[in-house]
Amino acid sequence: MLYDRHVNSLQRLVRHYVKGFPMKDLVQVFKILNVCADRVNEQPRYEQFLVDILKICSLPFLKEKSSDELVYRQIVIESISQLGYLMRVPSTSVRKQICATLVCFYSETPDSQEVQYHKGTTLQYNQRVVEDSDISETLVKSLALLENELPVKLAVLSVLQNFSKESGKICDAMLRADAGHRVCSRLMDTDPSGQLLFRSSNILWNLLENGDQAMLASQLNNLTCISQLRDAFIYQLTQGYSHYDRQLRNDLLVLASLVATRCPDAPFVETGFAKQLTLFATFQEVKSHNALVKHLKLMQNHEDFELRKLLFNILVTLSKDSTTLPILSEGHLMLALFSFVRANESVSGPREWTPAQFEELQLQAMSCLCALCPKMLDDYMTVQGSTRILLLLEWCVGPEDFGGHGNSVHGLGGRGNKRAQMRYCLRVLRSVVSTGDEMALQDLADQGAINQLITILTNAINSNTDDDAVDVEMQSDMMMILSCLCDGDMHRKELFGETGVNVCVHYLRTNPKLLNSGLGHHRLLLTAVDCVWCAIVGCYATEDYLLEKEGVFLLIDLLQECPKGMHNLILGCLLDLCENPKTVHHVLTWRGQDNTSAAHLFCDIWRNEERDIGVKRDGSGAIADVKQPLMGSLQEQQGFMPLPANCPSQAIVDVSENMRAKIYSIFCKVGFTDLPGLTVEDHVTLTVIEKYLDFKMGEVWTEVLCELEQESVRPTTPDLEAVEAISRAIENRAEIVAGTQQELLEAQHSQDVLNEQEFYAEIRENYRQKEKELNDFSDYVSRTSNYGLLKAAKERQEYSIDASRIPNEYRKTKSYHELAVPYLNTTTFSSRKVAMDSTPNDLTGGPLAKYDPLSGSLTDRKVLN
Repeated sequence: MLYDRHVNSLQRLVRHYVKGFPMKDLVQVFKILNVCADRVNEQPRYEQFLVDILKICSLPFLKEKSSDELVYRQIVIESISQLGYLMRVPSTSVRKQICATLVCFYSETPDSQEVQYHKGTTLQYNQRVVEDSDISETLVKSLALLENELPVKLAVLSVLQNFSKESGKICDAMLRADAGHRVCSRLMDTDPSGQLLFRSSNILWNLLENGDQAMLASQLNNLTCISQLRDAFIYQLTQGYSHYDRQLRNDLLVLASLVATRCPDAPFVETGFAKQLTLFATFQEVKSHNALVKHLKLMQNHEDFELRKLLFNILVTLSKDSTTLPILSEGHLMLALFSFVRANESVSGPREWTPAQFEELQLQAMSCLCALCPKMLDDYMTVQGSTRILLLLEWCVGPEDFGGHGNSVHGLGGRGNKRAQMRYCLRVLRSVVSTGDEMALQDLADQGAINQLITILTNAINSNTDDDAVDVEMQSDMMMILSCLCDGDMHRKELFGETGVNVCVHYLRTNPKLLNSGLGHHRLLLTAVDCVWCAIVGCYATEDYLLEKEGVFLLIDLLQECPKGMHNLILGCLLDLCENPKTVHHVLTWRGQDNTSAAHLFCDIWRNEERDIGVKRDGSGAIADVKQPLMGSLQEQQGFMPLPANCPSQAIVDVSENMRAKIYSIFCKVGFTDLPGLTVEDHVTLTVIEKYLDFKMGEVWTEVLCELEQESVRPTTPDLEAVEAISRAIENRAEIVAGTQQELLEAQHSQDVLNEQEFYAEIRENYRQKEKELNDFSDYVSRTSNYGLLKAAKERQEYSIDASRIPNEYRKTKSYHELAVPYLNTTTFSSRKVAMDSTPNDLTGGPLAKYDPLSGSLTDRKVLN
């Protein structure tokens, strides 16, 4: 009888709330749902009412006021979570209805839900409350209860698929519930409909796109999941025939690629997946009798084309694990990739890749070779990789007509030309020579790679077209390849020859303003300096030709203009070049901006280097601490610590970490005296540079004593006395250097004071001349304005003239003639004819005032305003 009353109440409830449940009644509604769920086992009649109420829950909840969404938000979130907890009810119909309710509530909007004084929540609000609830985690965990209920399991997967489609928050919640492992470990469960694999892979794909990829990869990194991915991929590849099957196959391979990328230790080798992937990637180029590929054919459709690229990509990723390399070698992967390294054709045969597809696969294969060749050099040599690459490179610069399609990221800059192929040929060669393997280097040299690359660079230099980023990158790669080929081999340096020197000199003349252009000229300039160092320095013939081409001047010009990051490389190149005695004269002759000398530039770089590492110096650049004349702030902070014998100490590491040792070595070559263009500050710096080796030796002995003291080891008395004597001698030398620096500074100060006094004396003389000029003018004005003063001045002048004449009797001779004009009241020495400066007649008028000498006619008189 009690059950009948419950049934009547539930019937009235369903009829009353047929348009949806108000938010304010959700607490009571879900209490009723939980009571019914607990009594389903006792009374099956509750099952139908559970289904009916759940159907109503699929409708948006009703609100009376707009503020209800905020007021009842937490209640709504908990109610949605309660729907997930109802999955405990052992009823297939209830579980299916829960899934249907959640799908409708999350992704569908009802056609009409008109209730008086109420309005349904929006779809966006429903999605937000689902994201904030733990329904997704509950559904993921409920999959463990549904192993034997395939229809319900498919329904749950459908819900998770909808939830994870666009919401990153739900994806993260699912991953916290180990969704990746739970879903992937059951990929290949029996399912006649095929929906299980489709929905599971779709969920994994959504988690990949919207969730935490690292967490997903870690959940898939186990034998079970990798085995399931392997089986699913092989099944779809060998048994699938439709467009959908091919897409699903590619999605599974992308998931496997994610695991391989994020988890290098994933068990691809242990599960045999790596071997099978190698087989599928090479079976078209390398014949195989394996049953899996006996009847397998790849067509020219987009999905099969993408499959080839994905297979190449995942094998390169797997090659990071050294245990995979024997499998790749056994599967002849290198031979399959090099089958694409050949000249492109404009037409294709039947059942072959189209020219555009072949070009894209070719570039993808060459990109893979860049990563694989350094790891599989034996296979590279076996398939004659150097010959194939150089032949394709020769085709790239040849006259054959071919217009690249420029598709994919690898085809950048290659549309309508062969630059994409040439770019990847050079990248493969660069990856091979960077290994330093002598056999590979010798093979390339024997194939004529040096002359071929120099010819290409010479043509690039003589070209009239402007270089873009791709051109600059290719030129940089060629310079680097030449550096690696010629480094340490005299015969190859001779092959580099004068033509190669001309190429290097051209790039050394690069305008430093281009370094910030963004096209990669900084890299090109670095490779040019490196090429000078590796391919020219050490061979007297090419060194002398470089000196003839003013190569040393160009290097020092770069040292003055380029950023600090390039200084170390240029100084190293100059130092090795100074082994040639002819170089020293070039270094001393060089003059830069403001007529600066090379020695001044080296001293300036030394000061900047010490300023950067924090060496203690006073305001004038002299030594401030005679006990630590070279130690920087970082070295001082780290202090002295005992180290094993095979670990260099801080004092030794400092030699390679900055440029001071190179600058000292250069000065050892050019000398420390009679250097042009040095200031007093440079001389102060030069005193420290000259004693750099002694000071560094003192640092090392200081470290030795401190380490022995920290390890409680006392040297023998003779050793201790010797070390102390060395330390005192070096400290005394530092004091002598500091004293010399002070003498230089005092001498400079005295010279500055003397120059200042001379400058003030010159100023006083200038003022005295100005005063004399004023007095002379004042005297002139007085004579011309006062006749008495003029007569007195005339008398003084005559008296001075008479006094200056030694014999006075000549006036009494008969032949004497008076030269002075009598009664002339001027103090100037005038003749009998006087020319006077007056105002021009063309301004004041006169007989010829209107005469124009150019035209020979009379003109109007000019009037000045």
